[in-house]
Amino acid sequence: MNAVDLLGNSRRFVLFTVFYNARAYYPVLAILFLDLGLTLDQFVLLNLIWAATIFIFEVPSGALADTIGRKKLLVTAAVLMIVEMSCLLLAPRDGGTLLFTLCVLNRICSGLSEACASGADEALAYDSLPVSERTSSWDKLLARAMRWRSIGYVIAMILGGLIYNSAPLNSILPADLKLSENTAHRLPVAVVFVQALVCLIITLRMVEPPRVVRQGPENKLSDAFKLTLQTARWVFTNPKTLVVVVVGTAIDSIVRNFATINSSYYRLIDLPEWTFGFIGATLGLLGWFVPSFAVRLNQRFGTLASLSIVSGIAWIGLAGLIPAWPVYGILPAMILMTTLGFLGFTVSRALHAETDSARRATVLSVKGLAFNLGYGLFSFGFSRLLANFPAEPRTAALLGALFWQVPAFALVMVALLSWGKILLKRTA
Repeated sequence: MNAVDLLGNSRRFVLFTVFYNARAYYPVLAILFLDLGLTLDQFVLLNLIWAATIFIFEVPSGALADTIGRKKLLVTAAVLMIVEMSCLLLAPRDGGTLLFTLCVLNRICSGLSEACASGADEALAYDSLPVSERTSSWDKLLARAMRWRSIGYVIAMILGGLIYNSAPLNSILPADLKLSENTAHRLPVAVVFVQALVCLIITLRMVEPPRVVRQGPENKLSDAFKLTLQTARWVFTNPKTLVVVVVGTAIDSIVRNFATINSSYYRLIDLPEWTFGFIGATLGLLGWFVPSFAVRLNQRFGTLASLSIVSGIAWIGLAGLIPAWPVYGILPAMILMTTLGFLGFTVSRALHAETDSARRATVLSVKGLAFNLGYGLFSFGFSRLLANFPAEPRTAALLGALFWQVPAFALVMVALLSWGKILLKRTA
């Protein structure tokens, strides 16, 4: 193995993160499941199953990545992505128990895939960088990956939104090739299936970098669980990592929950389905500028101050959702969604700076576990909140849930940020 092989991992990491994350069904994610025949409550429940799967497997997968190799976990993630897309392609519309079973299997495979990829991709890329300049090189690589992922989102969002609607497709197709609505609804999934195949090719070409491996029983596959416990204990006893993970979890859970139901909100504010992809594409374009601002934000203000700014922006976005202004309600939604990029950069930068190579993937998996546990619990709470509002009028439940999450988020963030500031001052 030579330095050139390892430098190639940077390019492979960027390609993988684009094809793995910029999925063409994202602009229609909620309505895709609803149009298959599920209810909104069932869809939120599926997200809870997805989060629970990641909660169970996130950290063990990180420990495995640190013991048997990051490349093997990434290849597994790509294979599971292929399986999860196959489930949606085969799921029958209004198929009752069979439909729900395949959707559950889709969410489980998706969660397993996310667990395998989470941390392993960044750890492999980070350890492939020259040791003498890893911190500065990682800032540049992560920013480059985020920018290319933004371009991927632009393409995927426009494509997914357009091909989900059969009307514009049929207007340009010959009469004998007209697509049914059900077929058109599967097209974004088919595109992501192809992306999964590309991810598999990319991961098979990755090169496992040499890494510092701790001597002792942790080297054995059977003792990966011990590495998991030791690393989790370190993350939650180190003040810097503890504050980053806990505060980051609180912000991520509420913003990511909205990201999964945003297409239902878009319907609520009277946006036609064909615009959903263009909205996602606009968010992708905004994401191109996020890394530059995120770098400056973190370098100027530090981690906790940056998290405070991100939480403030998120609260403004959440509050702006409540009126559900027709069409113009998209503005607070876009403000809210851009915070995910800021948050991801800030948390990743802080954790990499505190972590050594031997447990890097495990630390990132602990972060992923915390984030997905928070997301799962919030999704469950949001689903219960939806159930407590009347089903009629149709918009009552969603509007009520959007209202009550705003004061709750404000109270939680004030408490957590105050706690974080006190804890970091005590240990300074």
